[in-house]
Amino acid sequence: MPELPEVETVMRGLAARLEGRTIVRARVNRPDLRWPMPPELAERLTGAKVLSFRRRAKYILMRLNGGDSVLLHLGMSGRMLIGPNRPNQETLHEHVVLETDEGWRVGFVDPRRFGSIDLVRSDAEDDHRLLSGLGPEPLDAAFSAKSLSAALEGKKTPIKSALLDQKNVAGLGNIYVCEALFRAKISPRRSAHTVAGARAARLVPEIKATLEEAIAAGGSSLRDYVQPDGELGYFQHAWKVYGRENEPCPGCSGGETCAGVQRIVQSGRSTFYCPKVQR
Repeated sequence: MPELPEVETVMRGLAARLEGRTIVRARVNRPDLRWPMPPELAERLTGAKVLSFRRRAKYILMRLNGGDSVLLHLGMSGRMLIGPNRPNQETLHEHVVLETDEGWRVGFVDPRRFGSIDLVRSDAEDDHRLLSGLGPEPLDAAFSAKSLSAALEGKKTPIKSALLDQKNVAGLGNIYVCEALFRAKISPRRSAHTVAGARAARLVPEIKATLEEAIAAGGSSLRDYVQPDGELGYFQHAWKVYGRENEPCPGCSGGETCAGVQRIVQSGRSTFYCPKVQR
């Protein structure tokens, strides 16, 4: 599933092509994805001017001049494709298509249909049922060692699970939690309440740095956030621990005391870490 940096990169790619443009035609090819789509979606989008974009957690909000916002979630297999509009152009599993006054075509492709699209009033975005219970954005100033410590108080779940709880902090996913915990030298097994205080002061800057570096990598590796095949926002990272089971730990000097990167399963998800470095 795309994580926050990928969603941010997709959003920036959409903004680069759609902000200030008018949607001259919208087509909806099926009535539902994960949930039913608004039956009037194509009608409400056709003729609308795109004003701006906003990301909230792993959701993208496209604000329109009529006071609506399109709420988009990529789900597990969702992709955004963009390119010049051509006659009779079709893509497999393309469920929503937007055509602009500038001659561009944007398509939402989702083979597994775990993504979602909805309409919400722009002045009530944060009241939407998918957004109303979310915690602070990890890149906002409101997310600090103090706020994280308060959220973790009394929690005896592993810190990895606590960071994936969207009520504590919005938008963090499995990959970047593994990476940030490694950088902060905190074990993913550690009880969440013990991270409050000094450890939170180490962890919060590493969460922010990990996400910022991943977002920057997306912007630098894709021209205008678009790959040659027209796909928006997916890119490869040089992860330090994620997916590197049994490989040498980049934080260790080696030797017999370091067994390399280990993989454990927490709440049904793979966790990668170094038990020597992370405590």
